[in-house]
Amino acid sequence: MIVGEKPVNLYNKELQGRDFLTLIDYTQDELSYLLDLADYIKKQKKKGVAFEPLKGKTLGMIFEKSSTRTRVSFEAGIYQLGGLGIFLSSKDIQIGRGESISDTAQVLSGYLDGIMIRTFSQESVEELAKYASVPVINGLTDMYHPCQVLADLQTIKENKGVLKGVKVVYIGDGNNMAHSLMLGAAIMGMELTVASPKGYQPDVAVVEKAKTLAAKHGAKINVLDNPEEAVQDADVIYTDVWASMGQEAEQAKREVAFKGWQVGSKLLSQSKSDVSFMHCLPAHRGEEVATEVIDGKHSVVFQQAENRLHAQKALMTALMG
Repeated sequence: MIVGEKPVNLYNKELQGRDFLTLIDYTQDELSYLLDLADYIKKQKKKGVAFEPLKGKTLGMIFEKSSTRTRVSFEAGIYQLGGLGIFLSSKDIQIGRGESISDTAQVLSGYLDGIMIRTFSQESVEELAKYASVPVINGLTDMYHPCQVLADLQTIKENKGVLKGVKVVYIGDGNNMAHSLMLGAAIMGMELTVASPKGYQPDVAVVEKAKTLAAKHGAKINVLDNPEEAVQDADVIYTDVWASMGQEAEQAKREVAFKGWQVGSKLLSQSKSDVSFMHCLPAHRGEEVATEVIDGKHSVVFQQAENRLHAQKALMTALMG
């Protein structure tokens, strides 16, 4: 854990060599350790102090889905930790031409110290982890986005001082962000309400997993179909795009389904006076969020984006160190 400015236990033996596929695989203590380490790493960077625990280590970064934040934060992060990041698009490696995931995992394990993959199927990530002998990090799938939520938890803690009991309201599509937020909030003892139009609510099985975790940790998980009801007394309001990557063909249909679901000033005013507005980005201004909200005094979206770097550096340090 971190005491003041000094890490008492920089390397957690319980985390070394582990995969990071979904938050459900991690305990409250383990996530708290990662958040403390992320806070320490961020402070060291702000002071200009070199922190290079991964000298000589190499991270392979497989991208079947393109990204700004995921690529830059992981590539800059491993470099700042003293290591090297290798960008691998599906066009660059044989997995894009029919080589099996199991063969790819075993080959890359002989070259690398860790693998980050951003792809469509959660099953692909899990199969990669099954056959790899080095840590595998889920950079995003259609089902989960755990790295983003690790940064989100860091951001909420920075702004609210604590996590336990904080009320977060997620408004929009019940997608991978909603799924990982539910799991993260449940593990950390928070209150999370997901408000989505009917037909676009989160996966029922994930909701049940989150509610089971919530009962264990004194958290609350709710699913509603009314944004005005959801935001009452919210500490944090969070949204995401209405059509995620791969759903472009549904854009027009979703614009109709989500009409009236934009996070604007009126909706924000129904929450607490010190509410924080969050968005995982990229944002479609004028659709899921009004420009005056994302650029307003309550918005912490760029602090949140920066924390992807620090949270993922903590994750790589813990798993690959």
